[in-house]
Amino acid sequence: MEPLTEREIRASFVNCTKGEAKRLAVPRDLAEKPWDDLDFLGWRDPAAPGRTYLVTESGDGPLGIALRLAAPHAGTGRRSMCSLCLTTHTGGVSLMTARRTGAKGQQGDSVGGYFCTDLSCSLYVRGKKQASPGARLQESLTLDEQIARTVANLDAFVAKVVA
Repeated sequence: MEPLTEREIRASFVNCTKGEAKRLAVPRDLAEKPWDDLDFLGWRDPAAPGRTYLVTESGDGPLGIALRLAAPHAGTGRRSMCSLCLTTHTGGVSLMTARRTGAKGQQGDSVGGYFCTDLSCSLYVRGKKQASPGARLQESLTLDEQIARTVANLDAFVAKVVA
């Protein structure tokens, strides 16, 4: 992923108002992000723990999506799998929902998915960050194929948000 500035990030959001995008907390460590290892930039809002954000690349430039983190459910000891990177976690996968764009979103329509709570999918796939032991299943796919699958899963989610 190409490095992004705060201005580019704020301008990229498609499912929130300009005012909401202006007020959201952008990561302060943008210069230190491992951009070459990221398929998307994802983070949680430290001031509002129920809010998460992701920015991905699209044909028209960066595309940002504001997400809501569902309240944690009982049984956090269960293993769950991220629907983007297919990493399994014990208590480290959360339901996140995004308001759809356009008229559907204005009517309250949203889409959701189970994602790594820390949105570090790119780093898990590349082995740069470790979840619990056995979190990454042994696969016959190459690293490039796993990365392509993660990007395709993200693109499919984004397509549902902007449809």
